[in-house]
Amino acid sequence: MSHRAFVGNVLGVVVFWLWVGLSAHAEEPSEGTATASDSGTVWKDDRPDAQQMLEQLAWTRGRFPVTWSRVEGRDYQRLVRFPTPHPSGNAQNDLVSMEWYQPKKPLLEVGPLPVIVVIHESGSAMPAGRAIARGIQQRGLHAVLLHLPYYGERRGEKRRDAADFLVTMRQGVADVRRAFDAVAELPGIDRQRISLQGTSLGGFVATSAASLDGCYHQTFIMLAGGDLFNMIQTGKQDTARVREQLAAAGYEGEALRGLLNQVEPTRIAHRLPSQRTWIYAALQDDVVPIRNARVLADAIPLERSHRMEFVGGHYTAALWLPVVVDHFTQQARTPVSVPPQP
Repeated sequence: MSHRAFVGNVLGVVVFWLWVGLSAHAEEPSEGTATASDSGTVWKDDRPDAQQMLEQLAWTRGRFPVTWSRVEGRDYQRLVRFPTPHPSGNAQNDLVSMEWYQPKKPLLEVGPLPVIVVIHESGSAMPAGRAIARGIQQRGLHAVLLHLPYYGERRGEKRRDAADFLVTMRQGVADVRRAFDAVAELPGIDRQRISLQGTSLGGFVATSAASLDGCYHQTFIMLAGGDLFNMIQTGKQDTARVREQLAAAGYEGEALRGLLNQVEPTRIAHRLPSQRTWIYAALQDDVVPIRNARVLADAIPLERSHRMEFVGGHYTAALWLPVVVDHFTQQARTPVSVPPQP
C-alpha cells in the first residue's frame, strides 16, 4: 500500500469515528422523563441505637418520576428534577433539583460513563460544590450537583430556619439516597459506578445517606466529621453562627444534644463500606475541627490510607481542590470488581 493510500485510509477512519461520535452526542435527548423506583428503604442493624436512627430516616418505598431538561447560559447542561421522599408541604422545596454537568466525550470512548453526585456546602451560592462539579466534568466524568432543601431551585420565598433543622436534615439525607435511583435513570450513566461526594454541610448529609445501605460505588467526605454536639459547642465561624441560631430557637444544653443526636452520623457510620469510603480533613480547621473528622473516621472505621489530612483551614482547603478532585475521579473510575487503590 502506498504512503498516500495509507494516509487516506487513516483519515477516512478518523472522519468516520468523528462522525459517529458527533452523531451519538447529537442524538442524546435534551429533555426526557423516566420512572425510577426506590431500591431500598428497609434497613436492619444489630445495634439498637442505629436501628432507631434508620427507622427515623426511612420512608415508604415507591416509584417516582425523574425529568431532565436543557439549560442555557449556565455551566451545567441539564436540570434534573424528582420528588423528595420526605415532603415538607412546600411544593417548590419538595421538588428536588440537580445540576447535571455533562462531560465532552473523548473521540473513541464508548459505553456509559461514571458519575459523582455532589452535595454542596452551606453557602447560598454553593461555590465549592459547583467548583467540584465542574472539576469532575473537566476530567471526563458526569457530575450531578444536588440542591439541598431550601437551596438553589428549591429556595422560593421561605428561608432556612434553625427551628426546622431536624426536618431539613432528615429530608436532605433522604433526597441524597433517592438521588442514587434517580441518577441511574439518566442516559449515558454507568449504573454500576454512581459515587457520592459531600463538602462541609454536604459532607454530613452525604455520610448519613451513604450509611443507610452503602449503595454508592465510592463515598468522598470532605471537611465533615462526627460528634455534632461537641463540634457545635466548640466550632468557630460558620459553626458558631449555627450555634447562635439554634440557641435562639431554644436549643441549648441537653435540648441541643438531643436534637443533634437525631442526625448524629456516627450512630450509623459503621454501615459505610470502609474500602469504598474516603475522608478529607484540614488540620487547622476551626469550623469542623480535625478531632471531629477523626471521630467519624474511627467510627466507620477507616484505615490510614483512606484518611487524607492536609495543611490548611476550612476555607483555605480550597487550595487543595485540584488534587482532591483528581483523587475523586480516579477512584470513581475504578471498576466495581477492582479494589480501590490508596
